[in-house]
Amino acid sequence: MAATLDGMGGSPEPRWLDAEEQRAWMALGSMLIRLPGALDAQLQRDAGISHFEYMVLSGLSMSPGHTMRMSDLAVVAEGSLSRLSQVVTRLERRGWVRRTPDPTDGRYTLAILTTDGWRKVVATAPGHVEEVRRLVFDPLTKAQRRQLRDIGRRVMRVIDPNDRCLDDRPSPPDKEQP
Repeated sequence: MAATLDGMGGSPEPRWLDAEEQRAWMALGSMLIRLPGALDAQLQRDAGISHFEYMVLSGLSMSPGHTMRMSDLAVVAEGSLSRLSQVVTRLERRGWVRRTPDPTDGRYTLAILTTDGWRKVVATAPGHVEEVRRLVFDPLTKAQRRQLRDIGRRVMRVIDPNDRCLDDRPSPPDKEQP
């Protein structure tokens, strides 16, 4: 529907979704709500950690020296700095992460993956990646996987043109990916 005035001198008519758009939106909405819970359930069951905790550990495991500024780690883990701080406190208690002031700029704090944290990521990653494959990639054809990537990037360009998912750099070598 074209945007028109509502006849009462008010705002333009909303651009309502057509039937196909409505079905696509409902499918996407369901996936956005249910996929994080499914991933979280697998990680809780198999590793005793949340999906967010895994994202923090994984992000550190793929960073140079297994170290990252907390502010950068919050971006990688897709969480707020306050949420990250609470989670890192829990991970510190378990001996998987430690914090230290950044020696190059004391205004920042570094999060560092410990040896025990590395072991936790290495032990947890195979089950997590299998669940991601089962839930997301196995049901799709190769062409659909490319479309999923392209769709995700297009939407993210509108939401946040600087988002890291738009980065085409290759992933770290397999030997470094737990």
